Amino acid sequence: MIFGIAWFAMMWFGLIMLALIAAVVFVLRRSRDAGDDTEAPTREQPHEHQSEARQQVLEMVRGMHTAAEGLHGRARVEALRNYMDSMSDGLEVISEIRSPAGGSPRGEWVIAPGAKPERRILYIHGGSWIAGSPKSHRAITDRLSRLAQACVFAVDYRLMPENRYLDGITDCQRAYRWILDNGPKGKAQATFVVVAGDSAGGSHALGLIAWIRDQGLQPPNAAIALSPSTELMLTSLGSRANLKTDAMLGPTVKKLSRVPLPLLWWGTVLGMRVLPTSPMASPLRGKLHGLPPTLIHVSESEMLLENAQRYAEKARAAGSPVELETWPDMVHVWHLFTPLLPEAEEAFEHIGEFLSRVEADST
Repeated sequence: MIFGIAWFAMMWFGLIMLALIAAVVFVLRRSRDAGDDTEAPTREQPHEHQSEARQQVLEMVRGMHTAAEGLHGRARVEALRNYMDSMSDGLEVISEIRSPAGGSPRGEWVIAPGAKPERRILYIHGGSWIAGSPKSHRAITDRLSRLAQACVFAVDYRLMPENRYLDGITDCQRAYRWILDNGPKGKAQATFVVVAGDSAGGSHALGLIAWIRDQGLQPPNAAIALSPSTELMLTSLGSRANLKTDAMLGPTVKKLSRVPLPLLWWGTVLGMRVLPTSPMASPLRGKLHGLPPTLIHVSESEMLLENAQRYAEKARAAGSPVELETWPDMVHVWHLFTPLLPEAEEAFEHIGEFLSRVEADST
């Protein structure tokens, strides 16, 4: 029973996330294909079309759970993964996608025109630790490579349930060690390094920078976490802020809130094979001193807002330079919808400004 609860939590979290992303992509691409030449809406002046599109997205989310309908076990997982990867089909990227040399960690290099080999970003994709890949997140990695003039290595870390949660963390650690001394052209030391990730990958990124500090490795110049999961949501589920406004996580969390906390706790332990209180699973629970300049983006409408705020407050209290930037009424990891979503472009412009400030302060 406990394992069933853990599996239910992981699978529905992933399904809702993939459904929402696909719904938004569908709406935005349909608007683009129809040749909509209306002025893009802004945060200050919401456009009527934006409101209509949001309503369509919310309606479609309720009917988009068909990606793995009727499937169970491995077949269900594969359907979710294929569905998420398919979102990048037809995506126009200007970067070169290159496989790394033999003996490297699994992943891909994303290299925009003008990107310098000695400037590197390690990107850790989201997907609830059960789905997602470098391919599914090329909209983000392509944009990061362009704005930072850096080569992005998107690590293809091992996913659950066929692997342990800690196996994925080990892959990210190995990838970081590797990019310090290896670029897209082979052996070469990095002069500028950033660790970045979104959602579940944002959690891995925040845990990774603490591990780098503890290992005494060359620290990254900066870290970026987009809508990160800083702590496994196990307590006060039913009273979480934004329970009703988070179209992605709200419905699932509402169901899980009815499950007794001890069952949720042990279900998570058995399903993820790690204690929820471990800093590896919940970076918020770790020591947050001595971290590099870190930027966190999160929507004011999502349930992960509280976790992001708590992480930023604790890190600042420990003396680490952490910036938290929020956006109103955005979907989880809205950055995936660049350049179609104006707020995604605004977010990337802010990331570019952050990295420029980091470099200026370090010289």
